[in-house]
Amino acid sequence: MKSSESVANHTKQISILGCGWLGFPLAKSLLQKGFLVKGSTTTFEKMSVLENVGITAFQIALSEEEIKGDIDSFLFNSQILIIDIPPKLRGNSNDTSTALSMTFVAKIQNLIPFIEKSSVEKVLFVSSTSVYSDNISIDLITEDTIPNPDTESGKQLLEAEKLLQNNSNFTTTVIRFGGLIGEDRHPIKFLVSRSLGRENLENPDGPINLIHQLDCIGILEGILEKNCFGEIFNAVAPFHPSRKVYYSKKAQELNLPLPKFDESKPSVGKIISSEKVEQILVYTFQKPQL
Repeated sequence: MKSSESVANHTKQISILGCGWLGFPLAKSLLQKGFLVKGSTTTFEKMSVLENVGITAFQIALSEEEIKGDIDSFLFNSQILIIDIPPKLRGNSNDTSTALSMTFVAKIQNLIPFIEKSSVEKVLFVSSTSVYSDNISIDLITEDTIPNPDTESGKQLLEAEKLLQNNSNFTTTVIRFGGLIGEDRHPIKFLVSRSLGRENLENPDGPINLIHQLDCIGILEGILEKNCFGEIFNAVAPFHPSRKVYYSKKAQELNLPLPKFDESKPSVGKIISSEKVEQILVYTFQKPQL
């Protein structure tokens, strides 16, 4: 492990790799709590957006071949690095989801040597409950459940988790979020758009495992406040109605067409437990009912 001497005066400086839908509001919240925050974006246009709220902005892009941007300065004097760059699942018409997400582990592999030589002692890696299979015989998924992802992105996330956790140069906590929702983002809109072209949506009786953006930020800040590193946390709202019940209700509330489900096939799914988050972080969900 690294000596704390070089970062003794910078324990409140954090670098956030990926100031997107979650990373940007997280950065703003941390600024309000007195942290110094460096944030990255892949586009030059967003640099001013970050800087205007007080984030020290860097244009950084990870690929499977290289890292473009001043990654050394981005990490300099930060004790904590938050990685929030989920695998890209959709690209242009010539790409496939598999080909795109296959690059994710290579990106993390390229990043690790820069973390190793930096002042960073602690890494907080934003992962997903997609590392757990939907086709599982147990009723309740906890952090002790052995991951067995069905999707390529889930497989890539799990490999990235292992790379970071197994590195002795820094200590990593992994946070596995469920489906992300917020004031400007809800999966019902995607489901309805899909159902307009395909009427038979799968798993009507499968349980939902979603989490609101506010709780994502609250839980990440709880990990920082309680210095809970070297851990794995699952994080979804303690609210698990069936997909059909929940999404039908949301469609009605938003005056959207009702999603159309395939009732002829058995439903699969899992219920993710967030009990560890609630107990260890002493966390109370702000949006428990979604």
